Amino acid sequence: MKKSTQKLIENFRCNYKVFAKGSDPGLLEQAYHESFEAGRREGFCPAIILLDEAADGWLEYMEDAKAVNGSVRLDSKDNGKELLEERFDLFFEDSGYDSLEDFIGEETEGEVIHHFIAFISTRTNKLEEDTLLLEIPVSNPWDLISYLPMGGWNDCPDSKEMTAICKYWYEKYQAVPAVFANDILEFYAPAKLNGQNSIEAAKEHYAFCPDRIDQGTETYTLSELASGLEESDVWYFWWD
Repeated sequence: MKKSTQKLIENFRCNYKVFAKGSDPGLLEQAYHESFEAGRREGFCPAIILLDEAADGWLEYMEDAKAVNGSVRLDSKDNGKELLEERFDLFFEDSGYDSLEDFIGEETEGEVIHHFIAFISTRTNKLEEDTLLLEIPVSNPWDLISYLPMGGWNDCPDSKEMTAICKYWYEKYQAVPAVFANDILEFYAPAKLNGQNSIEAAKEHYAFCPDRIDQGTETYTLSELASGLEESDVWYFWWD
């Protein structure tokens, strides 16, 4: 194990498992789901960290801000919905579409995602780097952002905005942040859209991460994304 990995683990001071580079990603995902169910009973939230270049940044943050075991918490404001509405208006204005109707489109098929992919090598289909599964002692899933701060670059919300959005999405969809990589965040959504409108969900995903449509769909429409979200229990976001 790398020294930086060991130091990161020591700072978290929680139960963990290390999955080695090149191992079967299915074993990691299975372990996450088992940990997720245990966390519901025991009051913790699991999180997966790909130990890429971002891991050293998280370690620096925790040491500088003393954000260890929740000693520094980001405010979880109740303005996630408003933040997403503001971001949608901003990005839609620059989208090139003449009308919202055109942006919605009429697609009836979209990519359905059932498995985490942020830690998988596209070349080998194995774990791209050493990967940690942490059982972080927080009862609220949005508080994971206090432990694993990310965001604030390009079109990615900053950590405070992300905390508010994660809280809103948990209350609306029961979705939780699950996989943290350098420029990728994946959510686990066991209730899928929890009975909510798929076009509205797609608008929120676009507001959170414009690349979800700009680089993650074939037709660049909300309806394509919405169609996939209806059956997806994993949400994937990548900020280029």
